Amino acid sequence: MDRVKVADVQCTGRLRPVSEAGVESLLASIGEIGVMKDAIHVRQKKNGQLFLIAGGHRLEAARRLGWEEVEAKVWTDVTDDWSRLMEIDDNIAGAELNPLDTALFLAERKRVYEKLHPEAKASTGAALAARRWDAADTMSVASFAVATAEKFGMTDRHVRRLIAAGTRLDPRDVALLRKAPRPITLKDLAEIAKINEPTDRYEVVEALAEGRAKSAADARRALALSDEAVGSVEDPVEAALKALKTAWSRAPKEARRRFCRDHGDELAALLYEGAPE
Repeated sequence: MDRVKVADVQCTGRLRPVSEAGVESLLASIGEIGVMKDAIHVRQKKNGQLFLIAGGHRLEAARRLGWEEVEAKVWTDVTDDWSRLMEIDDNIAGAELNPLDTALFLAERKRVYEKLHPEAKASTGAALAARRWDAADTMSVASFAVATAEKFGMTDRHVRRLIAAGTRLDPRDVALLRKAPRPITLKDLAEIAKINEPTDRYEVVEALAEGRAKSAADARRALALSDEAVGSVEDPVEAALKALKTAWSRAPKEARRRFCRDHGDELAALLYEGAPE
């Protein structure tokens, strides 16, 4: 245990932002009892820099109170994967996560756990199902799946669907869903997990984010009706244009730059062909 300067702790690459309600609750608790009952956890790298592992709400509360220092458990000689597991476990065990964050945390824990324990993965079939979701330690993916199922009154199968949804959502999807006017529900995420076509998933996520659909199921039905109406008469050029626009909007800036560099001559030629004489 140690005391660290609040200003020295860096908070980068977090799985979820701090919530205003969570910070306000902590401030009220500190005001009532006079202390912050739990220390934050930080990782100290070899160059001395401190990075937050667990306790984002606690750190933000300390900042707002104007504290210069905060009590911390300082970890050294630990890996990125170990730090990520502690962040996930701290949140799942102690935080009131909404369904979206639950899906993201479970999906990330499954990814990191299987990276650290490749023996937990099997190749195919029944062995895959049996080994991937069974582990000896109490903080395994299996235990989290069971705990989450009990908390939300779901079956283990539904929890796995949550993990599937968390795995399929990209950062832009997550950012959009956080802005949705209606809270994203477990049913929404289970519905999203069923969507195999990326462009369909993008449409459903955008419909929820923009408030055009009350649920993912409604968004999928509207999308199906739209596709039905277009049917076989859909202009293939318009369909291709739509796909290009979707790919471009979701590509990172560096990918767009490389595309323009690699295909600049073709683009210039196409623009020249369509220019009025």
